[in-house]
Amino acid sequence: MLKRSLLVILLIATTSTSGYAQDASKDHQPALIPQQSGTKQLLIAVSPVNSQIVWAAGTGGTYVVTTDGGSIWKSGVVPGAEALQFRDVHGVSDQVAYLMSIGNDTGDFRIYKTEDAGAHWTIQFKNKTVNAFYDCFAFWTPERGITHSDSVKGVFPDIRTTDGKTWHSIARNMPPALSGEASFSSSGTCITTEGWQNAWIATGGSSIARILATRDGGDTWNAYDTPLRSNANAGGFSVAFRDPWHGIVGGGDLTSNSDAQAATSDNGGQTWTLTTKPPIPGAIFGLAYVRGLEHHDNRSNQDEFGHEHDRTVVITTETQPNFESGAAAWTPDEGQTWFKLPQVSGYWAVAFANPKAGWFVGNNGQILKISF
Repeated sequence: MLKRSLLVILLIATTSTSGYAQDASKDHQPALIPQQSGTKQLLIAVSPVNSQIVWAAGTGGTYVVTTDGGSIWKSGVVPGAEALQFRDVHGVSDQVAYLMSIGNDTGDFRIYKTEDAGAHWTIQFKNKTVNAFYDCFAFWTPERGITHSDSVKGVFPDIRTTDGKTWHSIARNMPPALSGEASFSSSGTCITTEGWQNAWIATGGSSIARILATRDGGDTWNAYDTPLRSNANAGGFSVAFRDPWHGIVGGGDLTSNSDAQAATSDNGGQTWTLTTKPPIPGAIFGLAYVRGLEHHDNRSNQDEFGHEHDRTVVITTETQPNFESGAAAWTPDEGQTWFKLPQVSGYWAVAFANPKAGWFVGNNGQILKISF
C-alpha cells in the first residue's frame, strides 16, 4: 500500500531480568555517527551484508553501497528506473544485490539484480498482474527468496525464487485474503525470513491485522490474528523474528493520532500479546533484531537455541498528523520498558550487521550509523 512519510525511530533490546533493564539505558546508549551517502534522494530501505558492506536504495532509481563500513558511499542510478522508487533492497555481497521497485503502472513493480557491484542490472521480474502492489521481499539464502503483494480479488499474488534467477507464482499456496487485506511496505519489513524455511508477513487494511506464516519455504501457510487495530489505513506494518518462535510485530493507524502498537509472540506467531505503550504517536514502521550485546554483570542469557545474547529490536514509526517531526526510544526488555533515543528523526529504515554496526537511512540521502 502506498503510504509513506517521515519516520520516528525506536530501539528495543531484550534481556532476561528486569533489574538489568533499568540499567540498560545507561550502559547501552548507542553511538550515532552521520555519514555521507553521495545522494540527496530519499533512501527508503537498507540491507547490511556485514559490518563493512551495506546496500541502500530509494527514489529516483537510486542505490548506494559502501564496502568500508560507511566511510565512503558510492551512489548510482539503475538505467531505466529513473522514475521508480526502490522500496526494498537485499545485499548479498559487495558484488551482488537485489532491488524491488514500485511506480505508477502495473509493470513498474520489478525485481532487479546486479552481480558486478551495480555496473549492470538485470530485470528478473516485471509485474503483469493488474492491481498487484508488491510491498516487500526477503531471502533465506542468496538464491532463495519470496516477494509479497497486496491481495487482488481475494488472492495474494506472491512470488518466489529458488535459484536467484527466476521468480514463480505461489499464489495458490497463500491463505485466502480478507476483504481489503493488504500490507504496508514499511521499507521492506512487512515480511521477514528466519532459518532455512520460516517466514512471516504482516497485514492490515481489513477488519483484522494478521500474520501469514510458513514453515516450509512458502509451500504452505497459516494465518494468525493479532491484537493490533486494523482498518483501511491501519494494521500490522512490520514484523521481525529472532528465532523460530520469538518475534515482534508493530503497527498502528496512519490517519489518526492513536498510539503506536507492538505485540510479541513466543510460539511462532500463532498468538500475540501487546507490549506496553511505546512513547510515541503514529504507526510503527520497521523492526530489526540485533544480537550479541554483552552483559556488564556477567549474567547468562542463553536461550533454548544455545544463543547467548541480548536481543535488540529497532523500530521506526510514522508521525501524525503532519509527518514533520519525530522521536526516538528504546527498550531493554522487548517492549515492557521504554527509553527515548534523542535526536533521531527523518529516517525510513534501519538494519544491523551486528550491535556495533547498524544504519538508519532516510530523507535527503541521510545515513546515520548506530552502534552499541
